[in-house]
Amino acid sequence: MDDHSQNQHYTCPMHPEVVKPAPGNCPKCGMKLVPVEIKKTADHDGLAAHEEMNADHSGHAAHSSHDKHAGHHTHDFLKRFWICTAVTIPVLLLSPMIQQWLGIDIGFPGDQYVLLGLSAFIYFYGGMPFLKGMVREIRDKAIGMMTLVALAITVAFVYSVAVVLGLPGMDFFWELATLIDIMLLGHWLEMRSEMAASKALQSLVALLPATVHVEQDGAMTDIPLKDLRNNDIVLIKPGEKIPADGMVIDGSSFVNESMLTGESVPVKKEKDEKVIAGSVNENGSLKIHVTGTGKDSYLNKVIGMVESAQASKSNTQNLADKVAKWLTYVSIIVGLITFIYWHSKGGDLAFSLERLVTVMVTACPHALGVAIPLVVAISTTKAAVNGLLIRNRTAFENARKLTTIIFDKTGTLTRGSHEIQKIIPIHDSYQVDEILQNVAAVQQNSEHYIARGIMQKLAEKKLELWPSTGFSYQQGIGVTGMVKGKKVVAAGPNYFTNNHKPLPAIPADIDQQTETVNFVLIDDEPVGIISFADSIRETAAEAVADLKEMNIKSFLLTGDNEKIAAAVAGKLKMDGYFANVLPHQKLEKVKSFQEKGELVAMTGDGVNDAPALAQADVGIAVGSGTDVAAETADIILVNSDPKDVANMIAFGRATYNKMIQNLWWAVGYNVIAIPLAAGILYPQFVLSPAMGAVLMSLSTIIVAINAGLLRLNKK
Repeated sequence: MDDHSQNQHYTCPMHPEVVKPAPGNCPKCGMKLVPVEIKKTADHDGLAAHEEMNADHSGHAAHSSHDKHAGHHTHDFLKRFWICTAVTIPVLLLSPMIQQWLGIDIGFPGDQYVLLGLSAFIYFYGGMPFLKGMVREIRDKAIGMMTLVALAITVAFVYSVAVVLGLPGMDFFWELATLIDIMLLGHWLEMRSEMAASKALQSLVALLPATVHVEQDGAMTDIPLKDLRNNDIVLIKPGEKIPADGMVIDGSSFVNESMLTGESVPVKKEKDEKVIAGSVNENGSLKIHVTGTGKDSYLNKVIGMVESAQASKSNTQNLADKVAKWLTYVSIIVGLITFIYWHSKGGDLAFSLERLVTVMVTACPHALGVAIPLVVAISTTKAAVNGLLIRNRTAFENARKLTTIIFDKTGTLTRGSHEIQKIIPIHDSYQVDEILQNVAAVQQNSEHYIARGIMQKLAEKKLELWPSTGFSYQQGIGVTGMVKGKKVVAAGPNYFTNNHKPLPAIPADIDQQTETVNFVLIDDEPVGIISFADSIRETAAEAVADLKEMNIKSFLLTGDNEKIAAAVAGKLKMDGYFANVLPHQKLEKVKSFQEKGELVAMTGDGVNDAPALAQADVGIAVGSGTDVAAETADIILVNSDPKDVANMIAFGRATYNKMIQNLWWAVGYNVIAIPLAAGILYPQFVLSPAMGAVLMSLSTIIVAINAGLLRLNKK
């Protein structure tokens, strides 16, 4: 990220709502602010947004200082191409050289003025996008391909007009007309390719149901999708698409989320589980409480994130921009040198100008303009529909160079669905159920995995949930609250370390290698021990093995005790582990690796791991589900699958390789084409301006096809 960018701001990893224009410390917690890039992203709301996005290709203009297609529409280029091509036919027939080639003579008095009029129409109508583009490039100090094309067609047109008005020589009208036709077609193909690469996600919006079954006054009523609001109760029948994000309140079914998360196996959805707009309900009826419609839905947030990533520029994109800029200058200089050389050698003004125009057109960095953006568009879209959301293009690009990955254990390498194994009273005044009810009273205010396990056990035993007050949560330590006038603490071993208290003895029947221990204190006196068990994800070992094949080291980071950490790391054959680590210490662990020269990725849940995610060279939030607000992560993996981390790195490498291949082709083409355009093989071979434009367009098409091959990547 460029620290000098006008969009550079600073935010707190723990309080992302804090945004400052300059570095410093967070006023809420004192933590050092980290740099972020503030981007404006257009809101997308249902089908209307889909139509708008398809109609106008200029969306990226909001994200960058200069866009060569700003204000252009794909269909406008195509319309100009067809109209100019139709007018080109009489231009060709009236051109003396074409008549000579065809062996015909259809000349008539004043035909040169008719030819001038037709060509002037093509120049002003067909060339207008390039002329306007040149003005914008000069204004934005971003001289590029639009300037080259505009200069080439202007030189050809002005010289041809001068010939008609009496200057000795032969006009360029037919070359001018065919050149503009080819350039219009080439730009249409480029814009169409870029838009097609981005349409996969946007098309999902259009596939949402037109009508929705909403419960109103106890009866089901069909309403238009645009009238759906948060908190509505919606019925989704088998085979129907889910119209909005929501929570299941009744029913059970399998839902196909493959178009949103890449998970090919349908996911079972039951009461109190989340569903995502755009996914397909398969075999049962679901009644959901709507929580996210329109621009607030997961789908639209993903589309906005993808567009933001596509518009942002990585190091490779910046390199391509610099090369294109210098290639433009080289083209102008070489063109002028070519003109001077041929004119001084033979004195033929027409031939010298033809070489000048051919060099400028042939050397247009058109392929460079497509080389990276098209790969970016395809990769971000393909990634998103497979559950990989890229927020920081540079970090994604740098993932290929990672040497170390640090995994948070719970919810990443393990399922994170801790179930209570044992509740052991260690005080005569409290029994199992009473201990559980006290803990549940304070844990009901927490979203931690331990809280979910507690609440699940309370529901299974059908015990009363007591109220509590004064809830307090300390990351990596535990929770505190008042229940029936008594202070209740539910905490791990770190609580005793921080408060300089002796750790209660853990009963022998608790397996500390596989079970997490939580202590219950009432009025500062330990009264019980609760143990939880978590299972390692099936793909965790495969993910670690894949990383080893890539020569990437993997380490486990957890707040659990030494024995659990050692058992999990050993089973997965990881390179090491860190146990009893508090959230702020995770950041220090990342720093320690970076100080050794390692390029580090931190993989966590995007909430407790926020400081470490912000510190890491690549922050990867795993298992975020529909929560795409992991502001400190560079990359979000929607599924809680460790294998996706390895897949992300492999896909990042494939994406980077495509970028480099396209750069080599785009630059290598010019190394060969520019000398030919300058006339190095004259008189054995002469490249015409139109043929130069064809070669230039062909190079662009080849780059586009090569970028398209990225879709075949299996990762």
